[in-house]
Amino acid sequence: MNIFFILLIGQINLTVYNNNLGLVKDVRAFQLKKGVNTVYVTDVASQIDPTSLGFKAKGVNILEQNYEYDLISSSKLLTKYLNKSIEVFPKDGSIKKGKLLAFDPQTITISTPTGVTILQQKEITRTQLSKLPEGLMTTPTLVWLVDAKQSGKKKCELSYLTDGISWHAEYVGIITNGSMDFSGWVTIDNKSGAIYKNAKLKVVAGEVHRVKERIVSEATPVVGAKYARRTNAAPRFEERTFFEYHIYDLRGTTTVKDNQEKQIRFVDPTQVKTKKIYIYEGGKNAKVKLEFRNSKEAGLGIPLPMGKVRVYKEDIDKSLVFVGEDEIKHIPRNEKVRLYIGDAFDVIGERKVVNRRKITDRVNEEDIEIELRNHKKEEITVKVVERVHGYWEIRKSSHKYEKKDANKIEFNIKVSENKKVKLTYTVRRSW
Repeated sequence: MNIFFILLIGQINLTVYNNNLGLVKDVRAFQLKKGVNTVYVTDVASQIDPTSLGFKAKGVNILEQNYEYDLISSSKLLTKYLNKSIEVFPKDGSIKKGKLLAFDPQTITISTPTGVTILQQKEITRTQLSKLPEGLMTTPTLVWLVDAKQSGKKKCELSYLTDGISWHAEYVGIITNGSMDFSGWVTIDNKSGAIYKNAKLKVVAGEVHRVKERIVSEATPVVGAKYARRTNAAPRFEERTFFEYHIYDLRGTTTVKDNQEKQIRFVDPTQVKTKKIYIYEGGKNAKVKLEFRNSKEAGLGIPLPMGKVRVYKEDIDKSLVFVGEDEIKHIPRNEKVRLYIGDAFDVIGERKVVNRRKITDRVNEEDIEIELRNHKKEEITVKVVERVHGYWEIRKSSHKYEKKDANKIEFNIKVSENKKVKLTYTVRRSW
């Protein structure tokens, strides 16, 4: 039988998914002899899914494929040498030779010609074994048993799925007058147990269904606001649709190290037309939200994968101040995006039910009063969102409203600077 060890140091194709999953594919050539060969491939991910192994080569039949993860350690080496001869070197300079009977973290027991000796592990400087036992690997290893029809160099494709690697998007926005400098970054979080050198990288946006539920990485890298500054460099990712997902291909190659979070820009800084809106949904303060449309007309128009958006605003001294963040889901082209940034310090609301009447056993009425107070030095519009349930009818209202769905109405109320406005309406409900 012919044996070949192959190191994964050639070109690697790495596809990373949102849900803690990676697909590794490697195409390389190696020499095989005619007949049965054992092929060892080292330096693979320690979180590999062994059932996903793939091996393709023209004129080669696959007989077996295995994933060997019984890695060398001192305890495993000693386990392999139970009832076999070893040499132990205590601190006193002597040498103890004998058959290994037992061991634990504190002691080691050997049978010598003069009897059974129990030694303290802390008193031992070295333990000598005659050779490396079979079946132990220094690194996780893929093993294929293949039958080659002819001798010669064969082009082979290796592939497998692995857990422990994921990606998510990070966005940075800098608010300017009526727009936002917007940029995006892909963050690769690799804890799969392998290094992917000079890999052709692609990331897949979308929820790929898996039978077994996986735990998604919670990494939250910090993206500095400086990355949102305009540059003339082209974005490194190219977006395209694939099946029901979107794929982002990296131009060129990159190295993804184990236990590394790598960030690569995929949205070139661009100005996006943005509108600030105030929304009151009860409580004390109105919410501040930034709204824009993911369209070419607005300055964007590319599918945006789910991720966190951090928003900054330039102060009078040109320094940047962090003003809030929100998380978006996958946003297709031409869809509206609304980011919840925080609560408005100077826009106060007060809601109360001033009267409640029972019309019949199944019908009642409520008089609602909402006072909006604007302490800002400018006129604003506050979108008041009210939720009504059951079968309802607005009997009267001090301001126009829009019915959004069966359980929600909205009022757009203008409030002058340092003024207050009172909104009242009466709703009749039945069950």
